Amino acid sequence: MSDETSTDAEQPGRTDTEQPPPPEPSRPPRRGWLFAVVAPVVLAADIVTKIIAVAALEGQAPVRVLGGLFYLQLVRNPGAAFSMATGMTWVLTLIAVGVVIAIIWIMPKLRSIGWAVGLGLVLAGALGNLIDRFLRAPGPLRGHVVDFLSPFAPNGDVFPVFNVADSSIVCGGALIVVMALLGRDYDGTSTKDRTPKDRTPKDATPKDPMPKDAADTEDTINAKEEPAKDTDA
Repeated sequence: MSDETSTDAEQPGRTDTEQPPPPEPSRPPRRGWLFAVVAPVVLAADIVTKIIAVAALEGQAPVRVLGGLFYLQLVRNPGAAFSMATGMTWVLTLIAVGVVIAIIWIMPKLRSIGWAVGLGLVLAGALGNLIDRFLRAPGPLRGHVVDFLSPFAPNGDVFPVFNVADSSIVCGGALIVVMALLGRDYDGTSTKDRTPKDRTPKDATPKDPMPKDAADTEDTINAKEEPAKDTDA
């Protein structure tokens, strides 16, 4: 019994002061529920406002509201948000489908409030305009998006005419950029809290071993010195 005890005590690498590794920090709770609330609410707002705009503004002159801050004017846009890329309707539709799929795939992994809100806004905006692409004239994948908000002047003279979906995409994208600049990832972790081991550069390479020629030279020198030591002895 005493031999086993002494053997255990003499095992290398074991010390009385050795501490167990610290526990990993707890991860934030999942935020998929917040994403699932933001996206439908904003999407519903976009759909309802477009229905009202088509019913009330079709064939009407621009309506000045809020002291000229906005002009309500119906515009059918074949391009992207804020009337960009008007000749690429079907390409924009396919891009929007890809964005929607990517956001839905990442949703279960969300643990950051900022990312959940930002991606919820982007998804709602993408879906809102995507519905127009599929359901409105002139046909599926080529449908024109309904825009009706013209800031500061009618006809988009000061700023392009847009809708709720466009503003949702911009606000959500801006929030995601802010979160990235703050070092906050979608899974709730922070790049600032990572240990130096986690920050090891990907291109770091191990130290090169001694070249073969140098090793051979060192062995030759040692071989020549050994007889001299024996003679002196």
